[in-house]
This record gives sequence, C-alpha cells and structure tokens, in this order.
Amino acid sequence: MSNHRITDNLDSLFEVLPPEISKSITVEGKNADLIEVILDLGRVPTARFSEEEFELSSSEITRKDIGYVVKRIGKFDGDNRAGLERTLHRIAALRNRTGEIVGLTCRVGRSVYGTTDIVKDLIESGKSLLILGRPGVGKTTMLREAARILAENKRVVIVDTSNEIAGDGDVPHPAIGKARRMQVAQPSLQHEVMIEAVENHNPEVIVIDEIGRELEALAARTIAERGVQLIGTAHGNTLQNLLINPTLADLVGGIESVTLSDEEARRRGTQKTVLERRSNPTFHVLIEIQTRDSMAIHQDVATAVDSLLRGELLIPEVRSRAEDGEINIKKTPTRPVLQSVGADPIPEDEFAGDKPQWQLDHEDLETLPVFTYGVARDRMLKAAKNLNVPISIEKYVKDARIAVTLKHHYRDNPKAIAEAEELGLPIYVLRSNTAKRMEHLLKDVFNLKNGSLSKSDEQALQQTQGAIQAVLNGERWVELPPASSYIRRLQHQMVNQANLVSHSYGKDPNRRVRIFREES
Repeated sequence: MSNHRITDNLDSLFEVLPPEISKSITVEGKNADLIEVILDLGRVPTARFSEEEFELSSSEITRKDIGYVVKRIGKFDGDNRAGLERTLHRIAALRNRTGEIVGLTCRVGRSVYGTTDIVKDLIESGKSLLILGRPGVGKTTMLREAARILAENKRVVIVDTSNEIAGDGDVPHPAIGKARRMQVAQPSLQHEVMIEAVENHNPEVIVIDEIGRELEALAARTIAERGVQLIGTAHGNTLQNLLINPTLADLVGGIESVTLSDEEARRRGTQKTVLERRSNPTFHVLIEIQTRDSMAIHQDVATAVDSLLRGELLIPEVRSRAEDGEINIKKTPTRPVLQSVGADPIPEDEFAGDKPQWQLDHEDLETLPVFTYGVARDRMLKAAKNLNVPISIEKYVKDARIAVTLKHHYRDNPKAIAEAEELGLPIYVLRSNTAKRMEHLLKDVFNLKNGSLSKSDEQALQQTQGAIQAVLNGERWVELPPASSYIRRLQHQMVNQANLVSHSYGKDPNRRVRIFREES
C-alpha cells in the first residue's frame, strides 16, 4: 500500500457532524483508519475503525443531532442514501415505520490512487471485467480507478446508481478523471440508464457498480454485444456464487440441463443428463477480490464455468501485492466450492449390484463431519451406511468439513449457509431430500467410482509406476502430484505390492502420496 495515494476529504464530513462528535473523532487521532460513524437515536455515537470501535460521547444521540446532520447533506435517494457534494462520503438513513429518520450511518469515502496496478494489464486489455468480493473489500474503489485510467485514452461513461463512484452532486469527484457520469433517478431504473448510455453517448467503455437484477444482467449482455467494454461489480464473492444465482448466472454464460447420447455419456464417463454452459459469458474476465492486496482471477470465464460444471479443479491466477509493492502472480488449483452447482446429477439407471466397498485412504479413515441444512439427517446417515463411508452430522457449521442443503434453501441464502461460504466449506446442493440423491452425493465426496478409469487417472497411475521404479533404482523418496482419495488408495496399493512404503501429506485438494524405500 506504500505506493497508494489517498484522498479522503474528512474535513467535509466532520463539518456536517455535530461539533462535539467531530471533535471527539479528531482527538482519537486515527482518522486514516476511520470507516464510519454511527448515530442512532437514544444511543451513544460510535466510530468504527478498521480494527476497533470507539464510543465518541457518553451522551445519547437526540433528534436534534440527527436533524443537524440531515440539514447539511444532500437529499436521500431511493436507496435511503445521501452524500456530500464533490466528496465520496455516503450517509445512509435508518427510518421508523412512519418514515422518520432515527439513525444515520456516515460512511467515509476515499479515493485511492494506485489500487489497480495489480490488474492494470487486464483493465487496458479491452476485455470486459466483472469484479466480485465481499462488502468493504474495495470493489468500488477499483472501479473508480479503472474508469480514471481508461478515460485518459477512451470514451468512458459511468452509470452511477448510488453516487458511490463519482460522489454526490452534479459535478463528479476528480477521482474519475475525464470519465463522464450518468446518475440514476431510481435504483430500479439502472438498466434503462445503461442502455441509454450506449444509445446516446457513444461510449467505448461503460462502468457499472452493483449489477443485482435480471434486467441489469440483460442490459449488460446487450451492451457487450454492441462491442462496448464493460467493467462492473456484482453481488457475490466467487464464480460459484454467481453461477448458482439464477438472476445473475447469465453474466457468466448461465447453465442449462442437457441430455447426452448414450455414446457421449460413456465417452465422458458421466450420466446422460448433465449441466452445461448455456451461452457465451457477458464478461470475459472475472476478478475475485480476496483482500485489498490479493485476488483470484479467471482470465477465461467460459473455460472456468465449463470446468466448474464438470466438477474439475479450477485454476485461477492468484495475484498478490507485497509490502514493497511488488506484484506476485501464481496459479493455484482450487476445488470448486459447489461440487454439484445447483443440482446433484443422478445416474439414469437405478442402483444395481453390490454396494461399493471402497473407502477413503487408510490415513483418511476418520469420520467426515457434515453440516446439513434442511436435509433429512436420518436419510443422510442411512446413505452413508449403505455406501460404507464414515460421516457424522454436526450441529454447528464451524465443526464441519462440508455443508449439504437443498436447492430452494440455498437460493434463500440462510445465515448458516452464508457462514459456510465465509468459512470456505464445499457446499453440496441437492434437488430433493431422497436417500438416492444423498448416496450419489457421498459417492462424489468420497470419490467412489464404478467403471473404468478416466484418462487422467490412468496417467496418474502410470506416474506412480514410474515413481516406484525410481525409488527401486536408488532414489530416497519421490512425491507424486495431488490426486483424489480414490487414486491415492490405488497408489498406496501399488506401492505396497512393490514392497515400498508410502504416506499421504497435505490437505485436499493438494493431498498427495510420497513413496519411500523401507528402512532396514
């Protein structure tokens, strides 16, 4: 962050707050870390900083205090937000049942120059970029900086629904440079302003904050099809979140159920009914902001979505900024959070023959803790018993390694599932509460396989044979690439047959086998 230049206009914000409160904040001496000031009727005022909160006074906020602020700021819009002209500060109102303001959240807006150096090449590539990330992680800051950079050489129009990008008032904040800004009268009209921007103002780039409705997603596709570069943000933290959201899935191509021929299903090694990408994505590149100095980037959204729907590892490009400003880039395979992406594929044929007897590797035989939401626990335990796999049903999300829920529950985004997403747990989504679907899910989790090996599995076993031979020829040990628990089990068996020793190391999806000579 040492190369960043920050403009916060805090004096303008302090001028609209009651004098006693402004003075208290200044005394704290931590203004660079100030995030927001909370003024709620009948409660003491508080200031929230990046790592802590302070009470600014022992006196409770009165209606007079709230009125003092309201008189000195702009008008509240349809989002119950107001601002200060030529600043990026945002004041949001809490209202009672009669519409009277009973609380204010005064959020500090800062223009930060230099935040986009980590993705500047992507911004200037001409490709459409979609930015995801949790609230407060810096999406809008990056959007503002991207608009300023591109406006040096291109015609850029910002569709500024809540005036968060270019600030309140008719004159936009200098942080957007030469870019032009279109304001939106009502949030529900954002899609109309997006189309109007293309039709009336001949932009080469359109910048949009918070695409959240279906009409806005459709407008974005229309704009992209006209050859205009899009840079926007959307609700969601990861590609998986976006794909499962029926309202916004079209931004990354959408999904549909496709029935394969018998020959194609055999070739792929899947059931006949599979999920596939419906169309080309609206956005070419997707950026998942993890922290202000690190992000995961999917440079080809179409390929990433295809991999996700096939249950393959995603390999995003992870970029991070060191303290000295150096940008580090590496590719890190990650297992998809949603193994079933809104559906748990069921084989066309009913279960037949003997129950599978495969289990996890010998080092993985501890019970797998599972958190369920809306799923019949007794059926889940019965399915596990039928497959001879060890699971336990956990009461709390924090105690589990995976989460399982039903499709309609996932769409409602309950608190427990949101917590599982924050913890990074794999989330499996079932269409219905049947034991057969649960069995199929557990087969996926435990990598139970029926039928022949895939080409990649065969290659993994060929590598294993080569590693065994290398150890027999004198190598002290050889470590194999990460593999599924099923393949690791076969690798252990091959090593044992060669009278060598093997152990597994690491955590999924990077768990791998190391082969040793047996010590004499």
